[in-house]
Amino acid sequence: MASVAFIGLGNMGLPMALNLVKAGHEVTGFDVSASNLDGLTSAGGKSAASAGAAVAAADVVITMLPAGHHVRQVYLGGTGGGTGGGAGGGQDGGGVLASAKPGALLIDCSTIDVDSARAVASAAADAGFAMLDAPVSGGTGGAAAGTLTFMVGGPEEAFARAEPYLALMGKAVIHAGGPGTGQAAKICNNMVLGISMIAVGEAFVLAEKLGLDHQKLFDISSKSSGQCWSLTTYCPVPGPVPTSPANRDYQPGFTAEMMLKDLKLAQQAASNSGAATPLGAEAAALYTVFANNGSGKLDFSAIIKMLRGTC
Repeated sequence: MASVAFIGLGNMGLPMALNLVKAGHEVTGFDVSASNLDGLTSAGGKSAASAGAAVAAADVVITMLPAGHHVRQVYLGGTGGGTGGGAGGGQDGGGVLASAKPGALLIDCSTIDVDSARAVASAAADAGFAMLDAPVSGGTGGAAAGTLTFMVGGPEEAFARAEPYLALMGKAVIHAGGPGTGQAAKICNNMVLGISMIAVGEAFVLAEKLGLDHQKLFDISSKSSGQCWSLTTYCPVPGPVPTSPANRDYQPGFTAEMMLKDLKLAQQAASNSGAATPLGAEAAALYTVFANNGSGKLDFSAIIKMLRGTC
């Protein structure tokens, strides 16, 4: 079994790390939150006083951090803002690249901008490390159940080394291409998701106005051309899909503010690359209004409430 350092033990990182512990790996974690560290140690993991100390003896380093500047800070060192519940405080000045042992495999599972992912991967390669960007889809439920989807960017050889570890935390591990393509896949996928959830929400609101029962619309659309994940797995109204957040008052799941983060990343990438994404831009605008109205902590499917005019 391997020695794994896991930096960033928040809502996603902690259950992911615990799945590695369950598989028998020696996991040493670092996080700015003492309670998050307690969650790891109580399950048989170890804690470290800094990110540098966590990675010093690790064969594999995995990070799950809030944003690109946190990833740059943790890997490259230097100063930056606090991470808002990820990991950064207590960071040794040189960063992971200065502290990790030669030959360690570096895997960043954060969802960040493509430019930051590629910049850190380039610095890692210059320092002699193999690095992958491996953002995930599946939310906190998938993290706990070990059923995440990993979208992985980086060299083929590094992917082959990482796949056995990622498979312990997910049901699908897909190599997207070179550095940064994992992040590209994630933001493209979540742009589709954000747009489609708004479309499904609008359809249910229209159905309500026209006197069409929720279940009847679901039964028809789920078996016809309106079928999509936002409808059949994550239906935004209570009833048709009992496991969807709509049945528990829109407790996340995947928060609206996290969806907004991904939509903003997609718009940043679209602007940088010259891609036309008018529906993506409109989805970002709608989720901005929804989050600014105080609903950012609700599941992203709760945007149907705004479409109804009830929030």
